[in-house]
Amino acid sequence: MTKITTATRAAIKQEFPNLTRDVKKFPVRDGEEPWTVREAEELAALLLEDKERLERELLVADRELSDLLRNSGDGAGDDQADYGSSALEREQELTLVNNMRDLLDQTNHALGRIRKGTYATCELTDLPIGKARLQAFPRATLSVEAKAREERRGA
Repeated sequence: MTKITTATRAAIKQEFPNLTRDVKKFPVRDGEEPWTVREAEELAALLLEDKERLERELLVADRELSDLLRNSGDGAGDDQADYGSSALEREQELTLVNNMRDLLDQTNHALGRIRKGTYATCELTDLPIGKARLQAFPRATLSVEAKAREERRGA
């Protein structure tokens, strides 16, 4: 994973004062090594960096979307193709903003779970999510089995 700077480690300790204690309670799947403080710090650092980046990008995207909506009629004339193109651009920008908001919500939720000491536990089954899954997707809230069950029901 990534190297954590002294400043980042200090920010993690401030943001998650009980992490050293809580990480011992993070569950693991059969065959996995227990969570280490370093592994938890690396994921927390990644999530904090993502949160800051998403917040910055969301501010810019919100501003661009507002400008796009405010100026949606400018220069379009009476051409239907221009109206369609403008509508498509607005829809794409709106989708981008909504996806960013969802990702920020997931990131905040993951950070909250670390803060509460419930990280790495499946929200549906209370079983371990799995270190490999969380290291690949730190925002995961469900075990692979629970996620597959959820997707089968939704399909």
